[in-house]
Amino acid sequence: MPRGYFITFEGLDGSGKTTQLRRLAAWLTASGNSVVSLRQPGSTPLGDRLRSVLLDSRSESALGLISPLAEMALMFADRAQAIAEVIEPALAGGSVVLCDRFTDSSEAYQGAGRSLGSQRILEMHAAVCNNLQPDLTLLLLPPLEASLARARRRNHRDARMQGTDENRFERESDEFYTRIHTAYQQIAAREPQRVVTIANDDAGDNSIDAIELRIRALVSTRIPAGLSAAPANLVHET
Repeated sequence: MPRGYFITFEGLDGSGKTTQLRRLAAWLTASGNSVVSLRQPGSTPLGDRLRSVLLDSRSESALGLISPLAEMALMFADRAQAIAEVIEPALAGGSVVLCDRFTDSSEAYQGAGRSLGSQRILEMHAAVCNNLQPDLTLLLLPPLEASLARARRRNHRDARMQGTDENRFERESDEFYTRIHTAYQQIAAREPQRVVTIANDDAGDNSIDAIELRIRALVSTRIPAGLSAAPANLVHET
């Protein structure tokens, strides 16, 4: 059985990456692929517990200020568990693995946002994750202001309606997010074979459906011969 294919989605919260991951998963499944989807942090019992610490804005009231190094270590603990429990077994079984965030997020958020530096993140990835690299990274990078406004609205709505609170990062300053946005651009420039930027502020149709078709067309050219994919113009079922 051929090894599967590992695709990660990156970008600021509010960039639309989670929506596009779900749509791509549905399309690939309809195309006959075995698809495994996960998010980071989360998607394992340990990861879900770590997510509640890392993203809940109430964590620091209960636990005290989480240091940047502790935050980085917890993110990598989640990632190492996901690799061992979900990602590597799925790839070994020939599945397409779609992951909402991976180490690029740590490089952007902890490396740049928390000013820990890229080198420390990359060394941690090599040591803790055996340097596992995605085959393809889709970086959704709309304008910074639009992403932040959308993420903050969504998280406040979820906190009000569902009782969930994942606002810890959204409370950070615009300068924090500017550093993250710049770091993502630098990662894409450094690794152009792996990272494809979907900058939906370009001229043209930037609707959710249009971006979905752009992603399908791209993925169709990257899926290895042993795996199947439907034509990029397959109508999305809602």
